[in-house]
Amino acid sequence: MWQRFKRDRTGVICAWVVIFYFVVALGAPLLTKLSGTDPYTLYGQDPTYADKPVLDDFGLPLGYFGGVSGDHWFGVEPQFGRDLFAMLVYGMRTSLFMALGVTVLMMVTGIVLGLIGGYFGGKTDYWLGRVTDFFLSFPQQLFFIAFMPVVTSFFVDPREETPTYFRALAMLIVLWVLGWMSMSRLVRSTVLSLREREFVEAAKVSGASPARIIRKEILPNVVTPILVQFTYTLPSTILTIAFLSFAGVGFVEPTPDWGRLFAAGATYTQQDPAFIFFPGLALVIFVLAFNLLGDSVRDAFDPKSGR
Repeated sequence: MWQRFKRDRTGVICAWVVIFYFVVALGAPLLTKLSGTDPYTLYGQDPTYADKPVLDDFGLPLGYFGGVSGDHWFGVEPQFGRDLFAMLVYGMRTSLFMALGVTVLMMVTGIVLGLIGGYFGGKTDYWLGRVTDFFLSFPQQLFFIAFMPVVTSFFVDPREETPTYFRALAMLIVLWVLGWMSMSRLVRSTVLSLREREFVEAAKVSGASPARIIRKEILPNVVTPILVQFTYTLPSTILTIAFLSFAGVGFVEPTPDWGRLFAAGATYTQQDPAFIFFPGLALVIFVLAFNLLGDSVRDAFDPKSGR
């Protein structure tokens, strides 16, 4: 598989692009230190920076393309003057690692339930299937918007501001609860075709326990669909987190987030269309690279496929 993947130039390039994004997210504090900016300072309103104005009298960035300069590499935010480069790299940090945690939880839950239902069958598979059908019946996008305030209202007084860590935890719970079903269905269907194979029957005859058969015989044979599904689920989760923040039920001011940048960009689009350029370009490149990486991983695992 590794040899086939290395020969796929598109897959290798996309893998490096994805790695670059995670390195940038990890190194966000260092990068903003190098640029001399941070995502929270209002450079257009703070008197400390009055000698270096970044906004005009109408609150629009001075200079070209949203105020791009040596001090502000991607320009500044209209009205407030926050540095867009710092907001973007910290927003990538928030979105990528939030999505990574949610995706891992969804994958683990789906794998465990899919293995149990597919291997044991019978009533176990029936009831797990009904639970899966129940969660699949929820309209996810609408339910995300409706359920997020409900989750936070149980633990936070409506008169108080919801802490950022609790918003992150609520988003993680909602996305996890409503996102594991496709992985479970995929693993279950694969296990159903594997449990009747000769090597599984041989393991049963030899006296191996169900746990050992699942761990040693079946699980290694479902690694391929799991990895491929992971490469498709992660960018989808990032888009969902961005959507929640865009809709106002995810991360809010002043937490940097990709979705919040798009929400702000929608407000500034008429006055400063350049504001949305760098966040939009970064998101499109990442999602495209991860989807192409998923195709390359699938082709590398499947010797019968070819480009």
